Order: sequence, then structure tokens, then C-alpha cells
Amino acid sequence: MVQLYESGKSRASLVKEYDLTASALDRWISQSQRTGSFAAKDNRTPEENEMLELRKENQRLKMENDIFKASRADYGTKVNVIRNNAHKYSVSAMCSVLQLPRSTYYYEPVPAPDLQEQQLEEVVIEIFKSSRNNYGTRKIKVELTRKSLQVSRRKIGRVMKRHGLVSTYTVAQYKPHKAAPNEAEIGNVLQREFSQEKPLAVVVSDLTYVRVDAKWNYVCLFVDLFNREIIGHSCGVNKTAQLVYDAIASVSVRLDRIQMFHTDRGSEFDNKLISEALETFEIERSLSNKGCPYDNAVAEATFKIFKTEFVKQRHFHNLQQLQLELDDYVHWFNHHRIHGTLGYRTPVEARQWPS
Repeated sequence: MVQLYESGKSRASLVKEYDLTASALDRWISQSQRTGSFAAKDNRTPEENEMLELRKENQRLKMENDIFKASRADYGTKVNVIRNNAHKYSVSAMCSVLQLPRSTYYYEPVPAPDLQEQQLEEVVIEIFKSSRNNYGTRKIKVELTRKSLQVSRRKIGRVMKRHGLVSTYTVAQYKPHKAAPNEAEIGNVLQREFSQEKPLAVVVSDLTYVRVDAKWNYVCLFVDLFNREIIGHSCGVNKTAQLVYDAIASVSVRLDRIQMFHTDRGSEFDNKLISEALETFEIERSLSNKGCPYDNAVAEATFKIFKTEFVKQRHFHNLQQLQLELDDYVHWFNHHRIHGTLGYRTPVEARQWPS
């Protein structure tokens, strides 16, 4: 929890998402900041303090590079840039880089005409920020309905525009994939039956790349077709069978409950290590037809969400940071993110594990 807080996650978000008591979190943070660990004897050395300063300077340089294109924009654009990056960088630092007075950024827009409208705007802003800047008008409308507030998407859109709330989603772009095919004589048993009525009847998987410092690293996700929950995940520097095996090892439920494991024909899934693991727990294999990504459409769609909501919003300096923030995102994805295909429920809300 302290590592997440130090990486930029807000205190309020940690308390809410992980069901913590505020006093416990404050105590952990205080202990960590005072001693560098949870033991009073472990004080930071001058060299360690110098290293922290160097890391902060490195973060500032990365921030300056990240928002440099907005340095000559008008005030409105600069304010929106700061708002959309406030979860990653210090507002004061961004104002300095963009040569924008902090008073201009903190200037409040003309308030809504009455108290009821002001309260609605506050709720919309809170829902948007809780979604990690991902929700658009459709999902915000669902969340408002849960709070017994009936508001049109058009009105929500006006509130978002008024406060510069822009969802992270963009138009989908084609990205070519190059990988040696898996030539195993295993057919497409799933046959695009993506709607499953029982938990763990079919688990699908795929890999994607993530930029870490100046190199490519990789992430593997396991998704249960029943409720779109990410039940296993891993990350590493190489796109290998070991990465897939690590994701298998991270699954928290009994593996013999999984009935079928479906993937594309990537070479990382064609490995004795993986086959032995699946055979041990009597899990049936299914492979997409060669060159047909539609046979693994749910995994592809999940990675589109993952790239938009997670990868594009962060800068990873090392594998340890990627692992920490990946764990945090998967927790949020399963416990807090509502999904249109689940009737705007979270995967955990939609889950019904067998007894």
C-alpha cells in the first residue's frame, strides 16, 4: 500500500479500493517516510536521500518531455493537459513547465446556477476520477443511476466538457502482429462460444508488450469468459512460455476447476512446460485458427482496454514498478470497473463461484 501511495496513487483511492482504515494507512505511510521501512532502526543514509532526489529529477525530466508539446498552447489547452496528468505528476511542477500560474489552473469555472446542479457536477467529477479517467458518458450514467440520479448522457457530456474531463479512450488503431505460429494439431474447440454460463468453463489468454524504460517488456493475462475477470497475470522481460507459466501460477482458484484453456497460436503457448501443467489438471486445450484473431476476440478486446486504460497512462521505469502497478490495475479492474457486457456490473459482482 505504501509503495502504491509513493508511486502517486491517492490516499483516498487506496482507502476506498482496498477497504482500508484511514488510520492504518496513515500509520504505514508515516513509518515508511520517517525510517524508510517499518523498522525504526532502518534510517535512510545520505546516499539514499541523494538517490531519491535523482529519481525525482528523472521523473521531472520525463514529465517535461511528456507534456512538452503543450508548452506553446493556449491557457485552456494547458489547463486540460494538467488535469489529465494530475494523477501522474505534481500540479505545481506541471504549471512550472508549462509557464502557467497555479492560480490560473485552480481558478474555478462559473458555478452551476443552483445547489442541485452543483451537487450533480461534483458527483460526475468524482465518478470520472474514480474510474481513473476512463469512463465516458454511458458508464457515468450507469453509476449515477445506481445513486438514484437520472441524468441524460447529453447533460453528463456538458458537465464533462465544462470541467475538461476527457476519457482516455481513442479511436481503435490497427497494430500488426508478428509471431511464429503454433503448429500443434489442436483445433478450435471453443468455436467462438464467448458467452459462458458457468465460472471457469473457459479461460482465454494472450500477451502484449509494454514499454519499460527503453526496452519492451511483456504482460500475460488470463480472462474467465464467464464474467470477464482477470484471474491470473504476469509480466516479464521476455515473451516466453515461462511468462505464461507464471500467469498460471498466479491463479488464485483451484486449477482443476478450469475446464478449457483457449489461446491463439503464438509460439509461447506451444511448450512442454505449459502442456504438462494443463495435462496435470486435466484442462482441455483449444487454439484459434491460424491467422484468425476473431477466434480469440475476448482476449483481444481485453488487451485493447488494458492498453488504453493502463499502458498509455503510465511511464514505467523498471519491471518492479510495472509489477506493482499491474497488480493494482488488476485489482481495480476486477473489483471496481463496470463492464457493459456484464450489465454494467464489475466482474466480482457478476461472479458466482460453484460451491
